[in-house]
Amino acid sequence: MGKVFAYTRVSTVKQGEKGVSLQEQKDAILRYALRNNLGVSRWFEERETASKQGRPAFSEMLKLLRLKAAEGVIIHKIDRSARNLDDWVGIGKLVDAGVDIHFANENVDLKTVAGRLSADIQAVVAAHYSRNLREEAKKGIYGRLKQGFYPLRAPIGYTDQGAAKPKLPDSAMAPLVKATFELYATGMVSLPDLANRMYERGLRNRRGGRVTVNGISTLLNNPFYVGVMRIKKTGDTFAGNHPPLIGRELFERVHAILLGRTVDRVSHHKFLFSRLVRCASCDYSLIAERRKGHVYYRCHNRPFKAPPVCPKTTIREELLDEFIQRSLEAITLSDQELLYLRGQIESHHQNARQEQEQQIRAVQLQLDSLRTRVSRLTDLFVDGSLQKTVFEEKQKAYVWEEAELKQKLTLLGNGSETAYREIEKFVGLLKNPRMLYQQADHNKKRELLRTLLSDVTVSGKDVSVVLRIPFRLIAERERTSYGGPYRGTCRTTANLFQQLIKHFITQPAN
Repeated sequence: MGKVFAYTRVSTVKQGEKGVSLQEQKDAILRYALRNNLGVSRWFEERETASKQGRPAFSEMLKLLRLKAAEGVIIHKIDRSARNLDDWVGIGKLVDAGVDIHFANENVDLKTVAGRLSADIQAVVAAHYSRNLREEAKKGIYGRLKQGFYPLRAPIGYTDQGAAKPKLPDSAMAPLVKATFELYATGMVSLPDLANRMYERGLRNRRGGRVTVNGISTLLNNPFYVGVMRIKKTGDTFAGNHPPLIGRELFERVHAILLGRTVDRVSHHKFLFSRLVRCASCDYSLIAERRKGHVYYRCHNRPFKAPPVCPKTTIREELLDEFIQRSLEAITLSDQELLYLRGQIESHHQNARQEQEQQIRAVQLQLDSLRTRVSRLTDLFVDGSLQKTVFEEKQKAYVWEEAELKQKLTLLGNGSETAYREIEKFVGLLKNPRMLYQQADHNKKRELLRTLLSDVTVSGKDVSVVLRIPFRLIAERERTSYGGPYRGTCRTTANLFQQLIKHFITQPAN
């Protein structure tokens, strides 16, 4: 009894379930071996397409056959052995070397000229079928992309809804994806540090595991989160129907850091005010040093200049902390002011919905107009009135413009809810910011200072603290002796609230 190998293959798991399954191929091979008095010494199984080279089981089998590890091989059919002509050439060389190639379901004798010709024709037909199938699959994929649907698996932060349906944000992962972009956009974390931090916050890959550094890099480079679908292999871009998670400005900021156009600093802060306090003269950050049990912040630029351009600037951390806490007192609201502002928030919230609907209609008209321009552009290209390079350039610009308009629609669709949540959070900080600061740990204090302060500069022993808007608006408000709204000037609490509303609603969306 001759000893031979046996080879089975299906292109996909689905094909194995519905079409020529692996078990059916095995049964046919065993029947053929029994009829021809052949014994199968080893089985080789593959579950991937043969249209490309690189099948590990098939390659290993050919190598062993060249080494005469078996007399030959039984394959179910010719199209199971090769759907690309390079692999068929490899089989032909084995035949020329005296290896027996058997096909269980086809009566083909490769040792005769006629049989070889018949098998060659079938192999060519199989290769053509595979190429044609691949082209038809590409047409289907590109058809879906042009319709705005992503025909591949949803990236982290989105969930699949089925064929011809847009991906939807994952309630658990979408906020973490957005936070990943926002954190990296600060330029203060490296990719490994970002991966660790986001893992601690709950970011997971599709299998529920850690998102690797390469995975984080892929995520940050993916314009899908802006509403743009990009085919990496070709560079083609398409406008997606899915709701974006971030804005274009944030994506481009992150992309600039990834490309090295913006310094990506890794922060290892030991001191409370590191990189938060600058020298008023040279604009460099003050360097923290521990001396005799105290932390001092010094300007280290002065010794390197002749004559010195900076005054001698050295300040103890305790004194700096006192200046900052004093500035926080200026933004503390009284109970009356808090009550008044919260009433204004509720009233304005109810009146804003009609204006929101008008804005949605206006953006929708812009979107319709853009789609009309895209259609005209396509017509010009089809008619031959537009060069391909010009068409591709304009088409890509239109895709990004459409993504921005869809981002606006998404933000408007959420209404002013996001803005009002930010205002309520902001008002919550104003109840007693100094106490919040005093009770916070080291990291929370730094986070609070970044939220509240725009700039802190030191010249000699003089400290200048500049609050961020909108906190600056609060600090500059007019107050009566009992802390209530001052109605004798235009800076009433009502006017202040309108300025706050304008600030939060007009902030560029991330």
